[in-house]
Amino acid sequence: MSGLLETLGLDRGRLAFGMRTALAASAALLLAWALGLEHPQWSAMTVWAASLPVRGQLVEKSAYRLLGTIFGAVYGMGLMMVSGGAPELLVLGLALWLGLCGFTGNVLRGFASYGAMLAGYSAAMVTLLDSAHPDHILALGLDRILTVALGVLTALLAGLLFAAPGRAADAVQRTRALTAPLLRDIAAHLAGRRLERAGQEAMLAEMAAIEMTLDLEGAGSRRARRMVREARGLLLAQVAALLWLRAHEVGPAEADAQLGAALEAAAGATDGPSGALQAAAALAGDHPGLLDVLDGLAAATAPGGQAAPLALHRNWIGGVEAMVRSVLAALAVGAVWLATGWEMGGFMLLGTAILTSIFSTFENPVVTLRYVFIGQIAGVVAALLCRWLLWPWAGSEVGLVVAILPFILLGGLPGAHARTAPMAFDCNMVMLLLLQPAWPQTMSFGHSLMMGAAVLGGPLVSLAAFRLIHPIDATRRREALRRATVADLERLAAGGGAWDTREAWRMRNLHRVLVAMFWSSRALPSNRAVADGGLGFLTVGSAIRHLHGLEAQPLPDAARRRVRLALARLGALGQDPVAAGRGLAMAARGLSGLEGADTGLLAEAGRQIAAHPGLFGSGADAAYFGLAGRSIAASWARIAVPSPCSWAAGWRSASVSRRQWPSV
Repeated sequence: MSGLLETLGLDRGRLAFGMRTALAASAALLLAWALGLEHPQWSAMTVWAASLPVRGQLVEKSAYRLLGTIFGAVYGMGLMMVSGGAPELLVLGLALWLGLCGFTGNVLRGFASYGAMLAGYSAAMVTLLDSAHPDHILALGLDRILTVALGVLTALLAGLLFAAPGRAADAVQRTRALTAPLLRDIAAHLAGRRLERAGQEAMLAEMAAIEMTLDLEGAGSRRARRMVREARGLLLAQVAALLWLRAHEVGPAEADAQLGAALEAAAGATDGPSGALQAAAALAGDHPGLLDVLDGLAAATAPGGQAAPLALHRNWIGGVEAMVRSVLAALAVGAVWLATGWEMGGFMLLGTAILTSIFSTFENPVVTLRYVFIGQIAGVVAALLCRWLLWPWAGSEVGLVVAILPFILLGGLPGAHARTAPMAFDCNMVMLLLLQPAWPQTMSFGHSLMMGAAVLGGPLVSLAAFRLIHPIDATRRREALRRATVADLERLAAGGGAWDTREAWRMRNLHRVLVAMFWSSRALPSNRAVADGGLGFLTVGSAIRHLHGLEAQPLPDAARRRVRLALARLGALGQDPVAAGRGLAMAARGLSGLEGADTGLLAEAGRQIAAHPGLFGSGADAAYFGLAGRSIAASWARIAVPSPCSWAAGWRSASVSRRQWPSV
């Protein structure tokens, strides 16, 4: 069989997973029908949606799917009761709910994000599939919850028997393996040897690759989550060490042999480097910033790992954009539905609701939606074949259910081939969505064609929404990170609330360096400027905190005015970075000789802003992490409002995740 599978281009592991999932979906369909549920195909759809080949991920995704379904169904039932089935109120209420869930899903991480998205379109499924009968909405909502619960239980039963255990320990091991070469690089730097930037960039790229897997690796158990938390704390400490190396490219005037030997000993420690790092930290007083770096590494490698809470980046900007996109797309489709009175308009709105929600967290939704559209075409064709070739021969409802089973089982095959895998999931989901086994069948062929066309309208509308309303790709995600970091620095300068906590913003921006590194690797061939940009942000943030510390002390009036002027200009950093840089330079000169004033830090922060004003500016054409942004504004204009020619060019282009945009 291995030779045959290789000849056919089928992956053995994926084929086994696909066929197990298909069998579980068939079992869920039969069980839901036997229990008398109105939409038994929803149970089979849930099996396809919830199944994963890793045990911990399966458990957590199933839990969030059930929770999201309950919240969405309850909201949908409440909306139907309040609106009385009035289409205008229905569309408005759904649009607002979808926007809220889209915002929440982009701000949350891991499977919690998935649950929030699911709550959005579960409400749409409850309200849109039987909107003509608001008196049945309670039964439909309960049917939705019960079918999903049955599908989740079936997927869990099948998955727990066959799914592989999680690999959180592997992520922890990969992270720990980076500590020794990093310590050796610091020792080499202290010995006066010049380090190659390529090695540091490769190390940072490996850290970013590990970080992007941690949310999934920590799913399903407290132990895995604790291990992932420790790994993430160590990653942030390692990023801080890399940025220290980048800030001190020129070695010390005299080699520090004693500290270098202590770091070499820590790198070679077989029982963990924490104790040796503490000993090395005691020798690091003559090297600015290195003491903090070594203390951080020692705390992160100690038994139990990172003890302090981790402050991580959250995609607030993407959340707002997703909310706006979902609301506008739902209102547009709803307006067309209300204006035309098309009977199948609800199905198009349902597809739009699902796709604009879920795909807002994808790397490049426009590319993915093309595969979705092809998969949904296949699903519509499969549903038509089942309904009009097999169902006419069925003499009862049980015959309708049995006729669906071969199509479900065949659905396990496409996921095993590299070319058909991107379309397999949507093919199976759309096929089951269109096949409700209710006896007797009264739908005409033309009616079923219209239903299929309405479903296919969903990805087309969503594709237009992602092209026209806040387009998403790796470059724009990186730009959103830059804007969020500048906004954090402005709030830090204003001195408000939680931003007074130095460690919180420091951790958040170290984490953003990792996320930015990942998106840079997806958008551009060179990632060299990411570390430089991260260093610039941290330097300016340190300067702001230092200014706040000085402001809290008794100062001469002239010195206090200079501190406040510098903070005021930094509070408008995004609007006028040049003025902010001048304010820091003036503060460094004016505070010279003042006890406790770190004028070197203030001057370096001013130099960072002066050297990279585009990095700190808030305009759409600003570069991110030091990357030249001269063509980003033009690219934004072309992509945000594309012409018919750019639509055609975009459709022909390959995946943006595989090659850089020509203009960027």
